[in-house]
Amino acid sequence: MFEQITQGDEALTQWIQKSKSIASVQKLPGDASTRKYYRVATQPESNIPAKTYIIMSMEPFESEGVNTSFLSVQRYLHGAGVDVPQVLDVDPGKGYILLEDLGDVTLLRRLQGVATADVERHLYERVIDSLVDLQINASQAKRPAQLEAFKLFFNTEKLMWEVNFAIEHFYEKYLGRTIDPSDREVLTHGFNEICATLAKQPTVLAHRDFHSRNIMVTPEAGGKERLVMIDFQDARMGPAQYDLASLLRDSYYQLEEGQITRLLDYYIARWEASSGERIDRQQFLFLFDIMAVQRNFKAIGSFASFLNRRGNPTYLKFIGNTFENIRRTLLKYPRYSHLREVLFHYYYF
Repeated sequence: MFEQITQGDEALTQWIQKSKSIASVQKLPGDASTRKYYRVATQPESNIPAKTYIIMSMEPFESEGVNTSFLSVQRYLHGAGVDVPQVLDVDPGKGYILLEDLGDVTLLRRLQGVATADVERHLYERVIDSLVDLQINASQAKRPAQLEAFKLFFNTEKLMWEVNFAIEHFYEKYLGRTIDPSDREVLTHGFNEICATLAKQPTVLAHRDFHSRNIMVTPEAGGKERLVMIDFQDARMGPAQYDLASLLRDSYYQLEEGQITRLLDYYIARWEASSGERIDRQQFLFLFDIMAVQRNFKAIGSFASFLNRRGNPTYLKFIGNTFENIRRTLLKYPRYSHLREVLFHYYYF
C-alpha cells in the first residue's frame, strides 16, 4: 500500500509499519528545503475516529537528539505561548519527527479567498499580533534559556554574506553577467551601508523566514482559525524589522502600498501597547524599508541557488515580484539611486 508512496525510503516504511493502525501514507509536496513530508492516516476504531499526522523526514540528528534546532526552538516558542506545531514523537537516529497535522492551507492560500481589503488587513493584523508576541514574550528578558538562536546574530558580515550570495547565484551564475569593477563597488558600498545600519539596531528573536507560506491557517471549533508558525528552525537574533519585512514585502504575495502603511501603523501601535516602549515612527519605517531591500535581495539569491545547486526552477517565477519590491522601495531614497541603477542594469539589460 504505502510502499509505493514512500518508494526509495524503506526505513520510513518500516518505521510507520510499527503501528498496526495506519490506513494510508501520502507524500506531500516539499518546501524550499531538502526535508520531506508525509501525511499518515490512522484506521478508525470503535469510538475512535480516524486521525492524520505529519511526518517530517530529515537527515538523522542522533548526535543532537532532542536539542536539534527544530526541536529546541519549537519547545522554546511553545513555552512562550507562540502557536507552533505540536511534536508527538521523535526518532533522531532515522531523522523523523511526528507532528500534528495542521492541514494544507497556508496564509498564502487563505489570502486567495479574501473578498475585501478589510478582510485581508484583519488576517495580517492577527499575524502581526503573533509576531509581536514572539518578539516580546519569546525573549531572553522574559524567558532566559540556553537557546542556540540567542547566540546567532544578523551582524554586518552575515547580512553582507547574504548579499554576496545573491550577486553570485543570481547575476553571475543564473544570468551569466560579468559585473564591472566600478559597478561592483557601487553594490558593495550601498549594501554595506545598509547592512551596517541594520546590524547596529536592537535585536529580537527573529523567525528568519516569516512569510505567507510559513504560516498555516487551521480551522478550529466555532469557526475560528489558528495561525501557526512553521519552519522556524533557523531562528536567530536580528532587528525587529526583519520578520516584518519578510511578511509585508513578501515575494509570494503583493500587498498594496497603502495596506502596508496601515499594517506598519498597526504593528507600531501593538508593539508600544505590549512593550510600554515608544517607537520613532520615521526611523522605524526607514529601517523597515532598507531591511526589506536586503531581505528581498537575499530571497532572489536563494531562488536562483535552488536552480544552480539542485536543478529546481520552481522559485524563479517569484523573482520579478521580489525585484519590483526592491525597485519601489529604493525609489523613496535618492541616496540609494546609484545602487538601484546598478541592480536593475544587470537585471534588465
